[in-house]
Amino acid sequence: MAKVVLLAINAKYVHSSLSVWLIAEGVSHFSRFPHEMRIIEATINQKINDIVNGITEQNPDIIGISTYIWNAGMLPEVIARLREQLPGTVIVLGGPEASNNIDYWLENGAGYVLEGEGEYIFPQFLDAFTEKNNNSDFWDEDIKTITVQQSDNLINPYNNAYFKTLNGRLSYIETSRGCPFQCSFCLSAGSSVKYFPLDIVKEQIHKLSQANTKTIKFVDRTFNCNATRAFEIFEYVINLNTECGFHFEVAADLFDEQTLLLLETAPAGRIQFEIGLQSFHEPALNAVSRQMDISKAERNIRFLLKTYNIHIHIDLIAGLPYETLNDFQNSFNRAYNLNTHTLQLGFLKLLHGSELRKQADSLGIQYSIEPPYEITCSTWLSTDDLLVLKQVENALQNTRNKNRFLSTLHYVLSATGKTPFSLMHALGASVPNRGTQLEEFIVQIYEFFKGLPGIDDNDLKDCMIYDWLSMVKGKNMPGFLKNDDTQRKRITENAEKLLKRKLRREEYAILHSRKGVFVDSNEHDPVAGLYNVYICD
Repeated sequence: MAKVVLLAINAKYVHSSLSVWLIAEGVSHFSRFPHEMRIIEATINQKINDIVNGITEQNPDIIGISTYIWNAGMLPEVIARLREQLPGTVIVLGGPEASNNIDYWLENGAGYVLEGEGEYIFPQFLDAFTEKNNNSDFWDEDIKTITVQQSDNLINPYNNAYFKTLNGRLSYIETSRGCPFQCSFCLSAGSSVKYFPLDIVKEQIHKLSQANTKTIKFVDRTFNCNATRAFEIFEYVINLNTECGFHFEVAADLFDEQTLLLLETAPAGRIQFEIGLQSFHEPALNAVSRQMDISKAERNIRFLLKTYNIHIHIDLIAGLPYETLNDFQNSFNRAYNLNTHTLQLGFLKLLHGSELRKQADSLGIQYSIEPPYEITCSTWLSTDDLLVLKQVENALQNTRNKNRFLSTLHYVLSATGKTPFSLMHALGASVPNRGTQLEEFIVQIYEFFKGLPGIDDNDLKDCMIYDWLSMVKGKNMPGFLKNDDTQRKRITENAEKLLKRKLRREEYAILHSRKGVFVDSNEHDPVAGLYNVYICD
């Protein structure tokens, strides 16, 4: 018997780890010997000493660490500390960061690196460790990289211990593994797709939907690559009796008419889609073997948005080959004008094991050697160009992508005639937000926006009043937005009649037109996440 700690270091506290629970359950199913398993879930924001101390308290024989791009930067120090405090303990790494960069991790303290599906390979490793049989085909002290063929068995990680530690965090589910597409920046490119049995998948979905989690995220790489199967799962989650939301990564151009009509029937907020558009520039898409019918993807996104029941998140990647700054501006403006709920501007990452990393030199792409291996310049984007894009990202993340100032942005774009890209660049360059409190940030962006040509100060303030009420709960409005309060009685009477309760002072305001505006801060839009705001005479 081995005493084992499985360590997951998540990007945020709200995240949970699926991998370590799958591996632990795999050990209970496939190991020939009993093993004592402990799971530790930490975050990258914790102190390394705290993480290490939590492990050393268990005094394990083996530590299994799940490696990903988000935790790779801190793992060498974690491993070094573990080596100091537990010199006799075997440290075993798995996951995409380790299995695609084996020599580096063996040189930086790993005893072994496992390749393949952890829930099948790790039990065999533990059994071999227990036997310490050097004649075994599996165990060889000279072999530090171990690969095992995959299995078709489906492991259910959702046991009582899992639910006990979930504590309302995001939960994850995998209904298929692999991706049929060939995107050269992705580690799943071109792998065969293994689909897990639908009856068992539905059982797991139902079990999670009744647990203490608000969002269930499907980790399937392109969830709707099999349209028939996707339809059946969508239909199942739409009809569930649950308050959970379900998050899927999908390709917009793969939706057929039958599925789109089904999705119209989903309860508001039940489904969230993350759609990786990456670019609208066809030479860039072709260069990374990204298959997408651009026009169909746009049509389907607009269709999904019109019912206003599904949260739509779209992604762009800056730094793809053959896409210049001007080309990317066009992609950005086109994506922004789709008016999805979130538009994420990401930067190309040259991942270990990806085809694009192998091609980087020949394509003239330079990137950081430190995780997350982000592009630093290329034949098509200079370092100055990337600085511009970082400024755009900063403004985008601190406004639209946080559901902040949506009506204000709409007004400013309309009044100034600026393109979305030019406005976001100007805002990010002039008013960068690096942890600025909202009360201070709203003053800064007001001062910036009111100085733009075509902006009427009163109209700008009215938009910001509306936005403040929709996005903030329980805080008084900044003083510069407050107008004459003599109409308070009229507004509160109308609002309280509608809300059927007393109105709190921070829930209403006066517009410069003398109209009243108030918010129902007990109710928020399940799709956009904003509070419902009303205007009255």
